[in-house]
Amino acid sequence: MEADRNSSGVDQRFAPIEHKMAESGLPELAIRTFHHYFAQLLAGGSGLLGENRIGPVETVPSVSDLAGHEAAGSQALSQTIIIKLNGGLGTSMGLDRAKSLLPARANLSFLDLIARQVLHLRSEHASAVPLLLMNSFATQRDSLEALDRFPELARGQAPLPTDFLQHRVPRLDPDTLAPIHWPEAPQREWCPPGHGDLYTALAATGLLRQLLDGGFRYAFVSNADNLGATLDPAILGWLVAENIPFLMEVTDRTPADRKGGHLAVDRDGQLRLRESAQCPESERARFQDIERYRYFNTNNLWLDLQALADAQERRDGILGLPMLRNLKHVVPEDPATPRCVQVETAMGSALEVFENARILRVPRTRFAPVKTTSDLLVLWSDRYRLEDSGELCPTAPDTLPVELDPAFYASIEHFRQRFPHGAPALIEASEVSLSGDIRFESNVVLRGTVRLVNHNPSQRVIPAGSVLENLSES
Repeated sequence: MEADRNSSGVDQRFAPIEHKMAESGLPELAIRTFHHYFAQLLAGGSGLLGENRIGPVETVPSVSDLAGHEAAGSQALSQTIIIKLNGGLGTSMGLDRAKSLLPARANLSFLDLIARQVLHLRSEHASAVPLLLMNSFATQRDSLEALDRFPELARGQAPLPTDFLQHRVPRLDPDTLAPIHWPEAPQREWCPPGHGDLYTALAATGLLRQLLDGGFRYAFVSNADNLGATLDPAILGWLVAENIPFLMEVTDRTPADRKGGHLAVDRDGQLRLRESAQCPESERARFQDIERYRYFNTNNLWLDLQALADAQERRDGILGLPMLRNLKHVVPEDPATPRCVQVETAMGSALEVFENARILRVPRTRFAPVKTTSDLLVLWSDRYRLEDSGELCPTAPDTLPVELDPAFYASIEHFRQRFPHGAPALIEASEVSLSGDIRFESNVVLRGTVRLVNHNPSQRVIPAGSVLENLSES
């Protein structure tokens, strides 16, 4: 009876949220999934994962040992799809459309290069591997219009759609857990539920069943802003040979990855992904210790679609991924707006759902995401080479720390104004820091550690052909 009363209480508190979601047209599975996490919030759940329950991962197999699996992977391509997570807006860089439409090289966007990569893979292996975008309501139209420039993509994968939509969920009041009401901008009442929604979206749209009925068994999933994430037949072949239901690519953590999700193992020997939002405040220093927690989630995942369908059937459609409780502002870019709770999940946390889930150590070349204009500057530079296949291959073995003054470089508009001729040569640079308003003319070369400062209100111009080497201004 106590359980019934508790359930009834949850349902009563959830009723206005359920009404809001149903009125917005969200499917029953998405509503039930959000109810699952709402019940955890009401019970005081925080999603925290402390060190009393986990420890570091010690050994990880490496992709360099998989060369013998390439032939099997090539054979399995006819059963394989590529999914790119394309729901993110480039708001941190001043965009109001999909971040994948940013210029990755010259006039080619991330989406242009992804299309080239897929078409090259199809040509090289004579297999029409489908490309599907998981879009959000905000990114769908512009992204599909961009892919219209590649009609051969659609011809190669009919009758599968080009995309499917991730869901959205209500933002909640931190004190009452009621849905936020923001009439001046109703879209702010909603937020994405994190990329863990991938599994719910595949099932709720009927796409997972369509894929399985069409003979597709495997999926390679990655972020649209990571051009290093290409389908590797050797990894696919290993997945097939070892009957792995879920595989995550991990790479060695660097200082730049301190705040990102790392791999751990719990007391029962189960692999776990711990995101920053799951770390107790008292353990921040140990969370960011890259010597202790050495492996970083690239968000390049491989799925056995049949195993996913079976897991969802056993769990009544809800995988039950660990909850991430994030406290944000209703208007994220305006800290004067009220706080709200965003409930999210990470798709990589499905590690703990699948028996025999595995992780695989890959080189940094498979992880080159662009989160800021600092990342974009490196990608534009001679530290990457564009191949005919659409791949951007690194030309330097190490990562380059770049720090750009957010007051002058954070938005893509301001960034392009200060680099009108593209990036300077950075192949010989070891560290770059720009503070103040500085514009670069063509053919500038930076070598070693270069820290430039402009304290003046007027813009400083670095003349064409300049060579700056080991220069540290203050």
